[in-house]
Amino acid sequence: MTRRYAIYDVFTRKRLEGNPLAVVFDGDGLSDGAMQAIAQEFNLSETVFLQQPGSAAHSARLRIFTPAHELPFAGHPTVGAAVALAEAAHGEFGKALDLMQVLEERVGPVRSAVRLKPGEAAFAEFDLPRKPSQLEARFDKHAIADALSLKATQIGFENHVISFWSAGVPFVMVPLHDVGAVAAVEFDAQRWEQLAPLAEGRLAAAYLYCRGGINHMARFHARMFKPEMGAVEDPATGSAAAALSGAIHLFDELVDGHHPILIEQGVEMGRPSFIHLHLDIAGGKIATARIGGHAVKVASGELAI
Repeated sequence: MTRRYAIYDVFTRKRLEGNPLAVVFDGDGLSDGAMQAIAQEFNLSETVFLQQPGSAAHSARLRIFTPAHELPFAGHPTVGAAVALAEAAHGEFGKALDLMQVLEERVGPVRSAVRLKPGEAAFAEFDLPRKPSQLEARFDKHAIADALSLKATQIGFENHVISFWSAGVPFVMVPLHDVGAVAAVEFDAQRWEQLAPLAEGRLAAAYLYCRGGINHMARFHARMFKPEMGAVEDPATGSAAAALSGAIHLFDELVDGHHPILIEQGVEMGRPSFIHLHLDIAGGKIATARIGGHAVKVASGELAI
């Protein structure tokens, strides 16, 4: 049996930038072990398997695997899968088209919107299936600085301090003084594993961020390290941006209204990525939150499995 697949670069308009994703279209009938082995074979940060949905009103069921294990939710597979499904069904339409989809993920149903434009990279945006929640943990600032090969004085800016958040996947949010400090990080995976907290069944990854960016449109510049997930650094992490929205709301004390935020990631890896985060604040709380980005196909083929 053969199964169709495609490789997309996600959170970018340009091929060979952003975060690469393998999309396996014919995912039904594969065991968990087979999907894990295929994800190891692709050896990308994530591989998403598209299966028949449980509800006829939904577009597909998504199973998301890193080379090490399955994830309940992830941003760049959600954006990439939404674009891949839309292009597979309507890519030859020849006109601009806006579509709505509901994708079934382990975290719950995820509502997404896709915009197709001939000759341009497709754009997908999804509602966060879970709002960010702050988790309890104590952090040793000096130990974290050692794990990042930085000085403790380089951690924190304004009133942003180290915090712990999840919107489906847990991350330790480490604010750094500026872009130079973020670029200077030399991540020590062994030290991080000794100090990182456990939450929701997994070791929390490190998400480093500062205000501003290389691109003048970016509000925040970020890097993400995830040694437990089978890759050391990730060029774009939608689930981390979802968690970061909680820290932004808390520390920046966002007023009621709409807040568009562009997050830049992957620059130090030579794979610049741009994650669009939209927050709607009402009554001092996050009412709705959305994450979006562009995605472009770079390859397609068949698996002989």
